[in-house]
Amino acid sequence: MPKITTKQREARRERILDAALKCFSRRGFHQTTTADIVRESGVSQGTLYLYFKSKDDLIAALADNRHQGEAVLNALAEHEDPLASIFALLALYAERLSDRAQTDVLRVGLQGWAEALCNERVRAGVLQGLSRARAALVRVIRRGQKAGAFRHDLTADALARVLIALFQGFVLQAAWEPKLDLEPCFKLVSNLVHYSLVGSDRRSLHESLLRC
Repeated sequence: MPKITTKQREARRERILDAALKCFSRRGFHQTTTADIVRESGVSQGTLYLYFKSKDDLIAALADNRHQGEAVLNALAEHEDPLASIFALLALYAERLSDRAQTDVLRVGLQGWAEALCNERVRAGVLQGLSRARAALVRVIRRGQKAGAFRHDLTADALARVLIALFQGFVLQAAWEPKLDLEPCFKLVSNLVHYSLVGSDRRSLHESLLRC
């Protein structure tokens, strides 16, 4: 029997994960069985267990959101200008949350957050991803402060946590209301972020918010 290549093995693993994503999105983690995932993926039960020893392994693999974490880091590293880096991140999230193809990812991501409350393995993966994103944001904010581009009275870690909380809140809303138009919301967020980082008089901020 010919051996499969590393590329084929990785493709098969992704095929199983894609099938698990669809099944979990439809029925949730606990209502979905491995038999459901086998049917969706078209692989045998034995093949599935070669890659994932249990359904928990599949849940943990999907909760380990490496691709999203890398996209966040790439967006923040894209520009030398710290403010442009923050706005690149806002644009990334606005685009991703408006992409209907991301619906399953959003729905399963929310289930992963809930699972993290009672599954230590999933919680560790979620917190690791959040920690990386927060640390990257903190570095950009401090770089802007050092260059004199951002306000010095900011606490970088606190602002990073506020930004992440905003993103998480929009993930919830986009998952609940897939047809929601988020463009006006992110225009407003951009103005609020600009004011928080750079500062502005109250009147100009109020006027900019009215235009959104």
